[in-house]
Amino acid sequence: MEEKATLTPRQIKLLRKFHEEGKTIEVHTVEKTQDELADELGITRQALSNHLKVLKELGYIRTGRGFIDLTDRALDLLGEKKGDVFVFVRIEPTKRRQVYEAIKRLKIKKIYRVTGDIDLIVEADKTRLDEILEEISSLDGVKETITHIVLEVL
Repeated sequence: MEEKATLTPRQIKLLRKFHEEGKTIEVHTVEKTQDELADELGITRQALSNHLKVLKELGYIRTGRGFIDLTDRALDLLGEKKGDVFVFVRIEPTKRRQVYEAIKRLKIKKIYRVTGDIDLIVEADKTRLDEILEEISSLDGVKETITHIVLEVL
């Protein structure tokens, strides 16, 4: 059984910040420089670097030039559930363009414009479901949303 590492409050705060500001692609990614992050957190670049090194060694993050990815281990530690959802959206015909543009600005994986009884299928991460539904349903012109949560990929 894997032993839980003890993280400092600052390291947990870093993970939380990365999760909140990260953009979900296939992983939760933060695209900021270490200078920007250190400045926002009110710590030195060296202190941030030391924290990132520990978080990387413990398997909570992956880093590269210009990005920091949260791993599944970090999401588990933060109590965030990973998984996909599909939100079917019906839109007033006269307001489609405005709704399309507004939804494009949201932090979501993909948007599909489709034929049939619905207008859009929004693919997103389950960790942000409540926020995404609130944002979409509050848009002028959205008539209905229907949510489907992925249970497993076959």
